[in-house]
Amino acid sequence: MRRDFDGQQKGRGAGRVDRKESFFSPDVAILGAGAAGLATAILTRRFHPHLSVLLVDSAKRPGAKILVSGGSRCNVTNANVSADDFWGGRRTIVRRVLRGWPVQDTIAFFRDLGVSLHEETDGKLFPDSNRARDVLNALLNEADRAGVMLAPDHRVADVAPADGAYRITTNRAGIRASRVVLAMGGQSLPKSGSDGSGFALARRLGHTIVPPTPGLVPLTLVDAPGSAHRALQGVAHAAELTLWLDGKAAVRLAGSLLWTHFGISGPVTLDMSRHWLRATIEGRRRALTLNFCPGRSFEDVESWWAARALERPHTSVHQALTALVPVSVATALLGRVAIDDGMTLAHFTRDDRRRLVHALVGWPLPVEGSRGYNYAEVTAGGVSLDEIDPSTMASRVREGLFLVGEILDVDGRIGGFNFQWAWSSARVCAAAVGA
Repeated sequence: MRRDFDGQQKGRGAGRVDRKESFFSPDVAILGAGAAGLATAILTRRFHPHLSVLLVDSAKRPGAKILVSGGSRCNVTNANVSADDFWGGRRTIVRRVLRGWPVQDTIAFFRDLGVSLHEETDGKLFPDSNRARDVLNALLNEADRAGVMLAPDHRVADVAPADGAYRITTNRAGIRASRVVLAMGGQSLPKSGSDGSGFALARRLGHTIVPPTPGLVPLTLVDAPGSAHRALQGVAHAAELTLWLDGKAAVRLAGSLLWTHFGISGPVTLDMSRHWLRATIEGRRRALTLNFCPGRSFEDVESWWAARALERPHTSVHQALTALVPVSVATALLGRVAIDDGMTLAHFTRDDRRRLVHALVGWPLPVEGSRGYNYAEVTAGGVSLDEIDPSTMASRVREGLFLVGEILDVDGRIGGFNFQWAWSSARVCAAAVGA
């Protein structure tokens, strides 16, 4: 069963556009079949069943980014989401969009699709099956059931206004639609289809692009002889990272850090990466330091050492240090500040103690760069939020144009927040696109 866009019922459900050369005239054309695009298509048909919806994607099999997310488990959303979990455009705009489709609505939406969610550490919500494939299949099946026409393997080359509508040119078809939704993502994981082409289209249509950088991406460190990251690769521990801009502490984040053969990764690194990289393109004077004792100041840690020396004077400095950090990190730290790890606390001088404490709370990280878009989970930057109406996701620049998801200048921290932005912006758009 199938529906074409000449308005004649040829069957029930959606279907795929597989013809090599075609021309379509849907009411709504959604460009990009990732999380935001799929949700927008489904919800548009629900809100406006009289509208024909064409979902266009460059990939032969849409949804690759969903499949690899969350370690192939798909962190669908988070139990606690607020505008404070996001960076980029104005938080007042982000807050308004999030209110249009809160977390409980996301949970109910997926439950209705047969995908129940469970909560894990830090509020992360995953499908009970722990399979990203189940999330994607549920979305594709629902799009089909809702009557969405899917056009895979159609790469969009141009979108141009044409007599009160839009003319869309792809490598395989011509499309004319009165309303267009840009849901083409950013530049992260370009093999999934998010290659930045959406930014080029939006720019040609008159939108301002906030210069993009990778986000949620591992950072590379200078690989000098004796570099700590090579000796510590594979070690994870609690950490606090501080970004210093022009000599002042600008961003401070805490979480788990993972040492790797190329530098650092782990949740706290991924969250910090967008701040470092954006400061880089802005030409700011920057430095990154690591506190091995999150939330504790130099004075706090020095007091801890003084108290430990009184309590256990015959304990070695190395053994005492392992109460704060993993054994391998303790060895690296003591080597860095040239302190004999066999020295007892009774012989641990004030000067040595202070040198070690400085290393513990302010270890400099010689960041060289990042692993780039191929390893980034999201894009920071994109279409300026000031150019969309947060009550509809409509462009303030072009009538009949809407923008959702990662193409906008919004990026959330790790933990399901970027997916929630996709669902929320999709719902707001879908409700308004047929008005």
